[in-house]
Amino acid sequence: MQVLVVGAGLGGLSATLFLARQGIRVLGVAKHAHTAVHPKATGQTPRTMEMMRLGGVEDAVMAGSVGGIVIKVAESLKGRVFQTIVPDEGEFDLSALSPAPFGMASQDHVEPVLLDRARELGAEVRFRTELVSFTQDDTGVTARLLDLPTGRIGTVRADYLVAADGHRGKVREGLGIERHGRGSLSHHIGVVFDADLTGHTAPDKTTLYYLQNPAFTGAFVTTNTERRNVLTVEYHPERGESAADYPEQRCVELLRTATDVPDLEPKIVDIARWEMAAWMADRFSSGRVFLVGDAAKVTPPTGGLGGNTAVQDGYDIAWKLAAVLKGEAGPGLLASYDQERRPYAQAVVDTSYHNYVERLAPQLKGPDVPEGIDPVELGFGFRCLSGAVLAEDDDVLENPYEPSGRAGFRAPHVVVERGGEQVSTVDLFGHGWVLVTLDPAWSGCGVEVPALTDPSGQLAAKYGIGERGASLVRPDGVVAWRSPDLVIDPAASVRRVLAVVLDR
Repeated sequence: MQVLVVGAGLGGLSATLFLARQGIRVLGVAKHAHTAVHPKATGQTPRTMEMMRLGGVEDAVMAGSVGGIVIKVAESLKGRVFQTIVPDEGEFDLSALSPAPFGMASQDHVEPVLLDRARELGAEVRFRTELVSFTQDDTGVTARLLDLPTGRIGTVRADYLVAADGHRGKVREGLGIERHGRGSLSHHIGVVFDADLTGHTAPDKTTLYYLQNPAFTGAFVTTNTERRNVLTVEYHPERGESAADYPEQRCVELLRTATDVPDLEPKIVDIARWEMAAWMADRFSSGRVFLVGDAAKVTPPTGGLGGNTAVQDGYDIAWKLAAVLKGEAGPGLLASYDQERRPYAQAVVDTSYHNYVERLAPQLKGPDVPEGIDPVELGFGFRCLSGAVLAEDDDVLENPYEPSGRAGFRAPHVVVERGGEQVSTVDLFGHGWVLVTLDPAWSGCGVEVPALTDPSGQLAAKYGIGERGASLVRPDGVVAWRSPDLVIDPAASVRRVLAVVLDR
């Protein structure tokens, strides 16, 4: 086995799918009986949907999406509104930045889609299989796996291990990697229920209300399952409260208060407790083991960034591991996973904590609360700085509506012509390394050089390559290097760059 993936949530299944897509022999295991059953982690940014498109699951994910989203901070569904984040008539239009749409599917829809596709591509995924222990050496990882139904323990040998086993997983602790951060923020009761709330929620959109009610603090959200909704209510162990203080009848009363339907008769589907927290692992890798998703960071759900980050973690480690396993890159490329993903994860956790304070915990406002980063800038304008790019400076952020094309930033979306058809530059990436240029003199450089024309006249400017330069783009759509003009020996230049960024 080349890669063992422990965990089958959004991060683990993404890593499994994208490894299998590149022909890597991958085994995924999870101690749970099946994929997620609760409608959480709703929403996929266009950046995430670009990856879903590459994985061949864009349509399947969108089949579980419900229109747009309405986000407010309010007393209740019909009560006072304290802040409108996305209005009823509001729309996120990022078509200037990406050809991919917003997705509004929840985790219980997306995970089975990823699982089916991963298996279709040749991955093996076993549920009810628990990691008992693991060791690593210079050539691989040896893992002991417990088959829960039979009680049998088997051994698997893999070149690398991807830990996607969540914030309570064994792998991070087994590696001795510590965590830092604000820790536990609040404790919640999550009530999944069915009820007809027509007239109280936005039609054909996800309705998300952060609730600051005299009776409780919490949140309400609709799901992509007809009539199904979720209410979370904060409780306080420090005051002696526990989940046992929220039996079904009390939850029904809270639902009536939250929805402003005093005679509501909901069908309670599930009541569960969960903890909101903010943690960051000190390192995202150790030897041949890599942390993704909640194993690497735990972020408040305020902002919908956690699930998207997990998918992107999975994609990132997959293309880098595949390059090394295929002999296309040296092991030094893998160092870029921590160098690039950990700063981004910290920005996600900080922004989500900022949102938590603004939307649910205003009593915590103060100088120690980090400034939030605009979600569009965070999603499209955050830079990768590592040995896998040849950056010209150390800027971390840029306005994605005014892209520079500098190394480390996402290659901009520009509509070009290829073979007489109009395509987005974004759709040129994801299958290997691509050299973007308008000058055929760059052909024969050892990477794909698509023949392009630029009817809009935007490519040369947005990529910063003029009419004769070139931009070398990685399989994740990030610019690794660019030349603003034609060089004396284009092929030799590209080979030298690849040798550096791929640690050849």
